[in-house]
Amino acid sequence: MKNTHQGLSPALIVLMSIATGLAVASNYYAQPLLSTIANAFSLSINQAGFIVTAAQLGYAAGLLLLVPLGDMFERRGLIVFMTLLAAGGMVITALSQTLWVMILGTALTGLFSVVAQILVPLAATLAEPEKRGKVVGTIMSGLLLGILLARTVAGLLANLGGWRTIYWVASVLMICMALALWRGLPKVKSETNLNYPQLLSSVFSLFIKNPLLRTRAILGCLTFANFSILWTSMAFLLASPPFNFSDGMIGMFGLAGAAGALGARPAGGFADKGKAHLITTIGLVLLLLSWIATAMGQYSVIALIVGILVLDLTVQGVHITNQTVIYHMMPEARNRLTAGYMTSYFIGGAAGSVISASAYQHAGWSGVCAAGAIIALLNLVVWWRGYHRQQ
Repeated sequence: MKNTHQGLSPALIVLMSIATGLAVASNYYAQPLLSTIANAFSLSINQAGFIVTAAQLGYAAGLLLLVPLGDMFERRGLIVFMTLLAAGGMVITALSQTLWVMILGTALTGLFSVVAQILVPLAATLAEPEKRGKVVGTIMSGLLLGILLARTVAGLLANLGGWRTIYWVASVLMICMALALWRGLPKVKSETNLNYPQLLSSVFSLFIKNPLLRTRAILGCLTFANFSILWTSMAFLLASPPFNFSDGMIGMFGLAGAAGALGARPAGGFADKGKAHLITTIGLVLLLLSWIATAMGQYSVIALIVGILVLDLTVQGVHITNQTVIYHMMPEARNRLTAGYMTSYFIGGAAGSVISASAYQHAGWSGVCAAGAIIALLNLVVWWRGYHRQQ
């Protein structure tokens, strides 16, 4: 491993956290705007939900095909280049006049915004070993805050200048972030003799040979499916009677999710102290219970906010724990471990978006909550039937 910098300064951690959040946020600006976008393009709920699915599938493809490149190329240049390409995808979305052009821009943005998942293992590499979980927790808090605050900012900007405004603003911010990363990041290159096909095949080899990675990937997949089930259909619930909220008001619910995400930040520190099993078990139980309050949210805003807080707290807590556990393995292969884990994670997110849109169209908010509870219960069954022995 060659690098020009040892350790992480607080300022660099902040920069990487903001960059990670901004990159991944680009996949979520559409969620509070789905009702407005559906009206603008004359779409059904299922068609509008596919915009979110396209972002998730683009992200999953990037995780599998692009993130392993971090074990092959100099990472600063790779990160800056991908950040600029993600900005280009948002420009396409901002200019779109048809659903399919919007889906193209959304998918391209998703593909290259996986730069966030190159920043996370880079932070783990630069961090001191005894602080790795804490640093990963901080960076991942930035990531989930980006996902959640994206909704708030998108809603507010839509009220000011229409739904396209957020994509113009975000593309400019991504270009500025690329410049900041070029100036702030150290040069880091892994020593590997693998070519690109070998890198990709090694991702599958790691997945097949490593039960710990498989276990944590399954947990991540089902956990993030829960997250997507909640957030994909929430805009439809809140835009309908009895709430009839505006895009800006719907986006404000992202603040509740952000509070939950911040609450999960210490999970990495607990994992560093050997409490990964306990944090995972508590998180999965609370995740299931969160759907009780969420189901009551169709009648009560307070109940919905409680459900959001608990669900986002537990999703982020389990996710940070998963990543801290797998980053203790094979330092020279962290980008490939990330690719395997996060591909599974965002496939779960894409599946959750499809399930959520379909459940809402056919059974309303009660159907969405029933689907979320079933997935949460399945996650607990997976954990309790012995997979935890492999962690």
